[in-house]
Amino acid sequence: MHLVVIAWLYVALMMAVAEATNTNGTVLGAVFTFLLYGLAPVALVVYLMGAPARRSALRASEAAEREAAMRAAATPSVAPDAGSEPAADAVPPVREEK
Repeated sequence: MHLVVIAWLYVALMMAVAEATNTNGTVLGAVFTFLLYGLAPVALVVYLMGAPARRSALRASEAAEREAAMRAAATPSVAPDAGSEPAADAVPPVREEK
């Protein structure tokens, strides 16, 4: 697919060069030739050809999110004091200033 895009842009560039170097042609006409015959169609085709890949990537990410949510819902919650850490004082002691 990349080869087709490169070839199309090369042909459009050569059309623009021919437009610019022609005795009746202008550089502005060459720029519009390259934009309208080269970049615009190629950008449209590449965007449309990439739609299925974008759609499948979106579905895969949604499925991964659903799977993560299912795993999170399936694991039981752990009580806050069930760990191996000792309980801390609710209010830390304050030193007296000398």
